[in-house]
Amino acid sequence: MTHESGHTPRRGAGLALAALGVVFGDIGTSPLYALQTVFSIDHNMVKTSPGDVYGVISLVFWAITLVVSVKYVYFILRADNDGEGGVMALAALARRSVRPGGRRFTLVMLLGVLGASLFYGDSVITPAISVMSAIEGLSVPAPQLGHLVVPIGAAIIALLFGVQRYGTQLVGRFFGPVMVLWFLVLGVLGAAQVVQDPAILGGLSPHHAVLFVVDHPFIAFVAMGAVVLSITGAEALYADMGHFGRGPISRAWFVVVFPALTLNYLGQGAMILQHPETAENPFFHLAPNALGVPLVVLATAATVIASQAVISGAFSVSRQAERLGYLPRLTVRHTSRQEQGQIYVPAVNWTLFVGVMLLLLTFQSSQRLATAYGLAVTGTFLITTTLFLILAESAWRWSRLQLALLAVPLLVLELTFFGANLTKVLHGGWLPLLIAVMVATVMLTWQRGRTLVTDRRSAMEGPLEPFVDWLQGQPVGKVPGTAVFLHPDKASTPLALRENAMFNHVIHETVLIVSTTSENIPVVADADRVEVDDLGDPYDAITHLTLRFGFQEDQDIPAALRLARDRGLVEVDPDDAYYFLSRIALQRGQDGELPLWRKRLFLALAHNAASPVEYFRLPADRTVAMGATVVF
Repeated sequence: MTHESGHTPRRGAGLALAALGVVFGDIGTSPLYALQTVFSIDHNMVKTSPGDVYGVISLVFWAITLVVSVKYVYFILRADNDGEGGVMALAALARRSVRPGGRRFTLVMLLGVLGASLFYGDSVITPAISVMSAIEGLSVPAPQLGHLVVPIGAAIIALLFGVQRYGTQLVGRFFGPVMVLWFLVLGVLGAAQVVQDPAILGGLSPHHAVLFVVDHPFIAFVAMGAVVLSITGAEALYADMGHFGRGPISRAWFVVVFPALTLNYLGQGAMILQHPETAENPFFHLAPNALGVPLVVLATAATVIASQAVISGAFSVSRQAERLGYLPRLTVRHTSRQEQGQIYVPAVNWTLFVGVMLLLLTFQSSQRLATAYGLAVTGTFLITTTLFLILAESAWRWSRLQLALLAVPLLVLELTFFGANLTKVLHGGWLPLLIAVMVATVMLTWQRGRTLVTDRRSAMEGPLEPFVDWLQGQPVGKVPGTAVFLHPDKASTPLALRENAMFNHVIHETVLIVSTTSENIPVVADADRVEVDDLGDPYDAITHLTLRFGFQEDQDIPAALRLARDRGLVEVDPDDAYYFLSRIALQRGQDGELPLWRKRLFLALAHNAASPVEYFRLPADRTVAMGATVVF
């Protein structure tokens, strides 16, 4: 985790360079398809006339300024959950500031789930549209290669997802320099056109956007549905804050990214005014024909980096959702010994791969994919703004005037973006909505089913303290060694412990009942990791341990027990202990607490959850599972 105060100037520059490679890949590749889509949307409804071109350039510039520079960089990046960002982290942060059990408490986490669900929709579309838009540039210098666009795109996507298991650390060091070159090329290509037609700088004035909206309100509304493509990837600034910190991200944005994007969009506008026929692919027409193929290669590299950032983001969001109780246990593999955040989640990786390939093979062009793109992005913008306003009002005590000054311009703009994209629902916009609904259904079903099963399980297990008292009067034998029983809480008795005592009439000399909790922060300090409770009798050799983990951490139980031993909290050797799991066999009941189809979904999710042995990093040869059946 990175905190700005600890950065030396050299380290700060290094982090800003790294941020260019990871954080800005998505928004940095938007010039490939944003203006192209604006001028082709709804059968070229937006014309290449000076009024329309100046209006569009003004809309793009002010959308980037308000949404990215003002909203995200100036305001949203201040809302860090112990250094971490992203919509689930923002929801967890906002939840801490509202009254537990109240309507806003439920609303905040529901918005977090919806935001995460929309992010998955974005994660499926981004790799497909980014890679396709880059390779389609081949049709400018080499039209005869147009038929190879889809096969090349499919091959690159397959390779990208195939290498995820090896992690990004080997190629990550090249991301920054490649993106520096990319943004330099964006700026130079744009500046070359601006020098030829300096009048295009007038497009930076907001009055052109206002005139465009007043003169052609319907056309401007339709155009807004494509203008939003220029700010896709803005959420990544916040989602990746934990890796780099607010300072390096802000500096990289204002020093490199914002100027390069502005120059490139101005250059494309000037190009369209001088040569209206280039509106079908203005970005690649900025370069001389001789540089066409090298530009396609560089653009493809940039889009692969953009896709990598989104895939890594999906891994992080999945783990956050799991830690907060909205997904079952996931198999998570660390791909770097130095970077905590570099993880690989096989189930998420291959699910995304199937989705991206289906999209690529179905839509077959970035132009058609663009119609499906905006809804996920604008929905996430609205959710992030709403959660931030709740946080600002409840935690930071903003006045109504302060809230209104930020909320009115942002919500008017973002609701306009969202409304304009609703017109695309029948033309592909249904796709991210379908993905979001499916993901939200999975998350909410798992959270509800988990609550029901935990309640039924606790009723079966019975309270712990009476059981410990009962043991004192029973002829129960003691076997040498330490038994570690994994259990959700200390209110009830682990089934494995109860069965050992009641049916086998033995318990171990030392019994540790271990519960893990996921805290509302990304990382828990070692000093706060372990809480010991002797359950009222320090001499009965039965102790309860609560191990606290942040939602970004692996729940490594043997490592936490070593920490407890080293601090003198318990006498245990984790490498010699036996670990007991209470395995629950789930069975559908006939009650109406959950519809039958949601019970089936919950059972399927539970069946495919990661093995607790791997999840908790337990030694397989010293782990014993004992079970019972729970009807829910």
